[in-house]
Amino acid sequence: MHCPRCDRSAQRGVALVVALLVFGLCAALMVAMQREFTLFAQRGANLFLQDQGFAYLRGAEELAAVALVMDYDADQSRAQPRDDGTELWAQQATPYPLDEGGWLVGSLQDLQGRFNLNALAAAPSEADEGGATDRFTAAEEFFIRLLQALPDAPLGQAEAVAVTRAIGDWLDADSIPRAYGAEDDVYFSQSPPYRAANRPMASVSELRAVANVTPQLYLALAPLVTVWPRTPASLNIHTASLPLLRAVNGDGDLAPLSEAQGEALLQTREEQGGFADVTAFLENPVFGDKSTTKVLGLLGESSSWFLLSAEVEVAERKMRLYSVLQRDKREVRPVVRATGSL
Repeated sequence: MHCPRCDRSAQRGVALVVALLVFGLCAALMVAMQREFTLFAQRGANLFLQDQGFAYLRGAEELAAVALVMDYDADQSRAQPRDDGTELWAQQATPYPLDEGGWLVGSLQDLQGRFNLNALAAAPSEADEGGATDRFTAAEEFFIRLLQALPDAPLGQAEAVAVTRAIGDWLDADSIPRAYGAEDDVYFSQSPPYRAANRPMASVSELRAVANVTPQLYLALAPLVTVWPRTPASLNIHTASLPLLRAVNGDGDLAPLSEAQGEALLQTREEQGGFADVTAFLENPVFGDKSTTKVLGLLGESSSWFLLSAEVEVAERKMRLYSVLQRDKREVRPVVRATGSL
C-alpha cells in the first residue's frame, strides 16, 4: 500500500543532501577564492616592496652621481685635478634610516683603482718576443707581478705567466695560442667543452672559465681587477690597494715589490693624502734607479669609472644594486646595473 508520508520523508532527505552538497561546494569555492585572493594580495605586496626598494636604490644611484659631480667641480679649483681617498665620494658608507623603517646604505669604489683585465688583449710584437727582457707588454708584466703579490693565494712566477697568457688568449681575436697560453684546443677538452671568447671581457666572472684560474685564485683576484672601461684606462695611483702598488716595478722585472716596500708606498700616500704626481710616485726610494718607462704609461691620477654598491632594507627584506657609473665632466651615467635580493 502506497504511503504518502514516506514519500514526503524521502523528498525531505534528498533536499537535505542536495543542500549539504551545495553548501559544501560553496564552502570549497570560498576557500579556494580566499586562497587565490591571499596569493594575489601577497604577490601585489611583494611587487610593491620590490618597486619601493628599487626606487630607494635608484635614489642611492642619483646621490652617488651628485657626489661625483660635486667632486668634479671641486677638482676644477686644483692646479692638477685628481681623485683620491680623501674626497667625498670615497668616504666610508653610513646607513641612512628610512621614514617607514629600514635603512639604505651605499658606497663608491674607484674602478680605475683596479687592474683592467682587457689590457691583456694586446700581445708583444714579434721584435719584443725575441728579447730577453721585452717578452711581455707593460700590462702583462704588471699583471704577472700582481699575481705574485696576492695576499691570499700568491702564485709562483711560472704560474703567473701561464695565467696571464691564458687571459690574453681569451681576449684576443685570433685562435693562435701565445707562448704558455691557452686557446680552443685546451677548452675543447673540458666537460662540457667550450671555446675561448676571443673578445673583451664583459664581466670579471669570466675569469672562472679561463684556463689555470682556480676558484681560490678567482676569489683572491676579483676585488683587484675590473673590465670597465672596455678600452682600458690608466690605473689611479691614489686609490690602488697594496697588492696593486706592489705590482708597480721596473721595466722587465717580473717580481713584485716586497710587502715592506709596498707598505712604505702606502704609508707615504696616507701621510701626504696622496702622491704629488705620477713622476714623484716613481721617484720613491723603493724603486731605486730602475727604469720605469713602460709602467709609466699604465699609471694616472684621476678616474672616470666607479662602482656603486648599494643595499636597502624595507619590511625586513633586503635588496642590492651594483651599478657601474661613468663620469664625463659633469655628466654621470649608469653603464651597467645588476640587482639582487636577500
